Amino acid sequence: MAENHNRDRLQGLPPLMDARSRVLILGSFPSAASLAAQQYYAHKQNQFWKILGMLLELPLSEMDYAGRQAAVLAAGVGIWDVFAACTREGSLDAAIRGAEPNDFSRLKKSAPALGRVCFNGQMAGRFVETLQKSGYETLVLPSTSPANASWSFERKLVAWREGLDLSGIGMP
Repeated sequence: MAENHNRDRLQGLPPLMDARSRVLILGSFPSAASLAAQQYYAHKQNQFWKILGMLLELPLSEMDYAGRQAAVLAAGVGIWDVFAACTREGSLDAAIRGAEPNDFSRLKKSAPALGRVCFNGQMAGRFVETLQKSGYETLVLPSTSPANASWSFERKLVAWREGLDLSGIGMP
C-alpha cells in the first residue's frame, strides 16, 4: 500500500515570484489541469486570470502562459500554493489528503519586498496565522475556482479588487 501512496503523491508547482513581488497570492494546490499543463490556474473555468487581468488592467486571459508570468511578476504579484505535495482524487480541495505545506521561511529572502499575502479560498486561508507570524498582512479572498459557485463573478471581482488595492496593486 505504501508504494501506491508514493506513486499517487502529487507534487505542486514552483513559486512564481521574485524580488519585485509585493503581494503573494496563495492557492491551496494546483488542479489536475494545472498539474498536467504545469501552469497555475490552467483550468479554463477558473476565473483567476480573468479577475487578476481586470485588476491589473492587462489581457492576462488572452496571453500565453509565459506572457502571463512576465506580466504578473512585473506588476509585483507572486503566485504559489500553501501545499507542496499531497494525495488527491480529482481537483477539489476537500479531497486533499496527507498534505505537506510549502516552506514559507524562504519568502523573506526570495521576495524581500513582500508585504501582503492573499489566500485564494478558505483551504489556503488556513495558513493565515502562519504568514501573520512571519510579519505579513493577510487576507482570505473568495476562491476563483469553478467549484465556488456560491459567489458570482462580480462579487469575487469586488472582493479581489478590495483585497489587492490595499496592497497598492490593481485599479485605483
